[in-house]
Amino acid sequence: MLNAKQNNAELKAADANALLDTIIANLGLKNDAALSRVLEVAPPVISKIRHHKLHVGASLLIRMHEETDLSIRELKALLLKKPS
Repeated sequence: MLNAKQNNAELKAADANALLDTIIANLGLKNDAALSRVLEVAPPVISKIRHHKLHVGASLLIRMHEETDLSIRELKALLLKKPS
């Protein structure tokens, strides 16, 4: 149980910009609005994630997996990637 709590804490502290940018590039999308349509979420959700007002939740992570064919592990690695 401790490992799951630690994992959730890491995800909450993550910077999701690398994850969102990678998905946009992999899917050949133009912007966040196109990404929100593909992921079937409202555009403000993507904006709030980018501005650290909302965390990437499990359901959104699964949706990203379904659309990109990247594994959950790969998506988490992108999420935890340090900004350069």
